[in-house]
Amino acid sequence: MNDQPVKIEFALNFRRSLKQIKKHYHHAAEDLKSLTDRLEQGEVVGDQIQGVGYTVYKARVPNRDAQKGQSGGYRVIYYLKTAALIYLLDIYSKNSQQNIQSKTIRRIIAEEIEPPVE
Repeated sequence: MNDQPVKIEFALNFRRSLKQIKKHYHHAAEDLKSLTDRLEQGEVVGDQIQGVGYTVYKARVPNRDAQKGQSGGYRVIYYLKTAALIYLLDIYSKNSQQNIQSKTIRRIIAEEIEPPVE
């Protein structure tokens, strides 16, 4: 944990995905709060995703609407840009999607977080 406050930004892709999830799982935003609280306190949560080229993690979040614990919960993909700045990139329900491809993560970062300078 670090002492400086951590800012969390939400990629447009994340906002869209969360909006879709909330149609089926009404407590999704509240379920996500425990993760964002931990991230804001400087905790690194989840497993690092290898082969992306960025410091990206996949965190598991229980889904109280599915009542299957973390195994049937959400997966949140986030980019640790700096020790003080995190971007939430994507969220999906483990019931509807198994994994996210590295190229998809790179595309989200390239389009929304690190667009090429012209």
